[in-house]
Amino acid sequence: MPTTSDTARRFIADMTPAERIEGAFSIANTQIGTKKNGEPYLRCLIGDKTGQVPGRKWTVDENLVRRLPSDGFIWLEGETQAYQGELQIIVHNITPLDPSPEQMRELLPASKRDPKEMFSEIVALLATLEHPAMKALAQVYLDDEFLMDQFRTAPAAKTMHHAYLGGLCEHTLNLLNLGNAICPMYPKISRDLVMVGLFLHDLGKTRELVFDRGFAYSDRGELIGHIVEGAIMLHDKAQLMMRDSGQRLPGGTLTVLQHIILSHHGLPEYGAAKIPSTPEAIFVSMLDNLDAKTAIALDAARPDRASGMDLGGNFTERQWALGTKLYKPDPLAE
Repeated sequence: MPTTSDTARRFIADMTPAERIEGAFSIANTQIGTKKNGEPYLRCLIGDKTGQVPGRKWTVDENLVRRLPSDGFIWLEGETQAYQGELQIIVHNITPLDPSPEQMRELLPASKRDPKEMFSEIVALLATLEHPAMKALAQVYLDDEFLMDQFRTAPAAKTMHHAYLGGLCEHTLNLLNLGNAICPMYPKISRDLVMVGLFLHDLGKTRELVFDRGFAYSDRGELIGHIVEGAIMLHDKAQLMMRDSGQRLPGGTLTVLQHIILSHHGLPEYGAAKIPSTPEAIFVSMLDNLDAKTAIALDAARPDRASGMDLGGNFTERQWALGTKLYKPDPLAE
């Protein structure tokens, strides 16, 4: 079984029925089903960075099932099959896999840009902060090597927007660039509060999400969530900054920054712990919404890879995150 990246691999988005396939894939939602004759079979979702399709293995035994991850990675041999208008994979042989870093970026969706390059741009933008205590606070986060490694790797969401490796870093960079460009239009806005708030608003996702074996929620993510997690993290980092740097945040600054994190989803029904109640919190929340919803719309209406099952037409399916279906054509595109 190969342990390095397969340069000639066939990605799911390019597969057609009646192909024989072999290679590394992700596996999710692994379950045992029962055939009409009462015998068990394996059903799951087989995926790579381009998408997921149902997988079936019609003959299984308990030892095989116990060895397979519920969410993780596998090496399989099998064939593609058309079933009720969709593609599925019939598995012949399957075994657990510990993927290499190169394989990980083939097995899970990943950002087009190098996260290290995007992170360098984030560091440069944070270097433009003016207040010494705000600079020191940002630096405490940047000096946390484990946290920043998670920040560069994590998706921004499990499924919604920027749901790929490096997505959190990319989303944050987009927001910092937006803040940097738009803040000058509003001279009364506190640029330092906006820029630090944008940097910190989603850092709790490094603890909310699991992204080493597919994208899922951690126990802490299910019980606490990234919004409250981010506010807790900020309290701890602020105490560390004041202890180690000798800098002190002006009165009310910590509370205002925590409020930005707690309110950035805008409304309670969208997960906000509080409604944005400062100019900077409103600014951050609206920029976050802008980038997230634009990413969702572009992914749905103008995906990088056309689905093999796309039969054309001018509209997408209804996007529940946007409350509408989307018109796909760009009338000015050549």
